[in-house]
Order: sequence, then C-alpha cells, then structure tokens
Amino acid sequence: MDPRANLPAIGRLLAHPTVRLWIERHGKLAVTDALREAVARARGGEVAPDEGNVLEATGTILDTAARGTLVSAINATGVILHTNLGRAPLAREARAAITVEGSGYSSLELDLETGERGSRHVHAAARLRRLTGAEDALVANNAAAALLLALSALAGASAVIVSRGELVEIGGAFRIPEIVETGGARLVEVGTTNRTRIDDYRRALDRLGDERAVLLKVHRSNFAIVGFTEEASVEDLAALGRSRDVRVVYDLGSGLLVPGNTIGLPDEPDVPAAVAAGADVVVFSGDKLLGGPQAGLAVGRSDAITAMRRHPLMRAVRGGKLVLAALDATLSLYQQERALSLPTLAAISAPIGVVKSRAVKLLDRIETTPSRRGEVVETVARVGAGAQPLASIPSAAVRIPLNDPNAVAARLREGDPAVIGRIEGGALFLDVRAVADEELDTLAERVRAALG
Repeated sequence: MDPRANLPAIGRLLAHPTVRLWIERHGKLAVTDALREAVARARGGEVAPDEGNVLEATGTILDTAARGTLVSAINATGVILHTNLGRAPLAREARAAITVEGSGYSSLELDLETGERGSRHVHAAARLRRLTGAEDALVANNAAAALLLALSALAGASAVIVSRGELVEIGGAFRIPEIVETGGARLVEVGTTNRTRIDDYRRALDRLGDERAVLLKVHRSNFAIVGFTEEASVEDLAALGRSRDVRVVYDLGSGLLVPGNTIGLPDEPDVPAAVAAGADVVVFSGDKLLGGPQAGLAVGRSDAITAMRRHPLMRAVRGGKLVLAALDATLSLYQQERALSLPTLAAISAPIGVVKSRAVKLLDRIETTPSRRGEVVETVARVGAGAQPLASIPSAAVRIPLNDPNAVAARLREGDPAVIGRIEGGALFLDVRAVADEELDTLAERVRAALG
C-alpha cells in the first residue's frame, strides 16, 4: 500500500498541541497554509508521509516565513559598497533618526513656524547647499530617478547631447540612452568611444540650430577607458553651455562629498568640485560614497532645480520620510566634520594595520579547539557599487580551508544575521574590511555554528 494514502488530515493536524502553539505565535491562516504546503511536499515525495515529518517540515516552513526575505547581513565579502547587500550601511545617527523622526508623526510637510502646510523639499536641502556650494537641492528616491527628472524638466522633447564614451549602463539594465528616451528627449551622440572633444559638442549644437538642447556628462564610475583617450571637462562644457544658453547636467554617480584623497581615492571626482566647475545640475547617489540611504540627489542652480521640483514627475520620484530622516542625519555628520565616522568611509580609509588586527581578533574568537581552523591572510578589497572599478584596497581576511565550503557558506546565509563571505580555492574567506568591530562577536558565533 502506498504510504501516501495515510497522509495526516489538515483538520487532525490543527488539533495537535505543537500546532496549537504555532497558531498562537503565527496565526491560524499562516499555520494552515504551512501545513498544506508540508502535506503537499509529502505527497510529492519530498517529505516522509507521516505525521512527525510533516510537522517538522511545517515548522521549517513557518520559521522561513517568519524570517522573511529581507534579512540583516554581515558583509565579509571584501566589497565595501556591495549592491546585493544594500550598499552603504547607515551611521548610528542615521539609524536613530529613522527610529525617531521617521517612524512616527513628524514635520514632514508642516511649517512649524506658521503652522501651515510646508514642503518636504526643505529637508536636507539646506545641508546639501552648504556642503556642495550649490544654490539649491532636491531629493528623489534614487539617482536614476533624479537623472530622469532632470532630463524631463530641462530637456523635454528636445535633444540631449552626450559623448559616445559615456553611454553607460548604470546597473540592472538601466542605460543612459533609455533614460534619455524615457525622459522624452532625443539622444545626440558625439565623439568616439575613447575620444570626445569640446568641439564635438559645439558642432552638435551648430547642427541643432535653434532646437533646445541639454549637454549631458556622465561619470564613468563603473568602468574605465585607458590608453589613447580624451574627454571634455565639466568646466569646458559649462563655458560652452553659458555661451549658447544651454543647460549642463552632470551625472556624477557615486556622490563623494569630500576630496577623494582624504579617503585614499584621489581619482574620484567629488560633488563640490563638480558644482564649482559650473554644471547647472549635478546628480548623484545617496547610498554609495556619500554613505547614506538610497536616494537620488540633485544640486545646482536654483532655476534648474526649481524646474525639476515643479515637474509633474517630481511627485512620483520624491524621497519619503524615512529617506529624508536618514539623509539629514548623515549630512549632519559631514557638517560636523565627522565624515570619516560614516561606516562606508571608515571602511575605505581604515589603515591596513587596523584591518589586520580585526582579522586576528576574529580568528581568535572563531577557534575553539587547539588545532587551528584557519589563518589570517592579506587580500584586496574593492569599493563596489560601480565606484572606482580599478581601485584596489589592501585588506585582510580569515581563510578557512574546508572540504565543502559551499555547504558552510549556505549555512552562514541561512542564519540571522546572514553572513556573506566568498569562496576561493576550496576555502571560505571572511574579509573584514567592511566588518564593524561590534559585529565581530556575532560573526564569530555564526561561523562557529556553521562549522559545527
């Protein structure tokens, strides 16, 4: 007789003492759905078709559902701004701001002086003006949205002139030509892949005649062109734009607010320098080198930013109160000259000696037997998130040789917090450059459990 013929009935399982405890914790609907899924697995042969195994499978299903799909993680990959892990971790002050100002009622759109309706656009704008030297600023929900808003408001149904060497794919298949098209403008390509001169832009404007146009410059943050190259500077584009009454939009990407040499990235352009160079609008991310929440920031001339703010698309892409709370707190650290306390900038700029010491502490806390399980090795970390693709940052990791590193890595991902390392040559590497000191105990505990 097929044992599946005696699969336990859902009604009988619901009366089981363990199931009644689950119902108190998770609710009857969720438990019933989990029981049905477990019985279906038993019917399909994935689970032994008896009550005990069906209940065990049900418990696993409920635990997985309770854990959810968005789980906190420890980043031991060596990629600091790991897009798959949410890019920049927030500073303690930003997390507190989300809890206090972002979680309950707040003055999001209330003018506290007059008691009348206010504007959410004032939040973070004043700090952005002071930090970048721009006349005005606004916050969208990501950089692609901010760029789309800029091109829609300033170019509309006219032409956007851009170098062929800057037609980048931002990530997730979002490409500059498609963003231009979505914004209702016509793309005009100039120059070549490796060389574009200011005269190329000038000739394109001559060909367009009286047609409205925008000059777009895109920072190649996620790839590099080396060798026989040339590109027009922001200063040259701004001068050309002023002479022809044409707007210049600069998609800077990573959003560095301090000089790159202060964090060991001398070749990375920063936002204040881009504003000083004369661009009408500079667009950048909040969750990359700025070190804040996911946001698209636009700073520049007041009339250009006003046009963006008044565009109908603004309401669709504006930042919410959680973003504004975290962003304002992050920018406050810059004003206090505490930028290097931001987790992202701290991870990038930490001396290699500090990182090696952290790796040694982790190894000491992982090892629970006289026989050493691993070793501290020198590694190379990356900035990540499409920033500084050629930059290599000296780092250190705990290397643990394993018979089945994939199985251990899977167990590390299953826990809470999830631990994400990398596998090389049959060993698990836990790079600690992006691991905070306060995470070491938890990381060690999770690794010990996974090694089992």
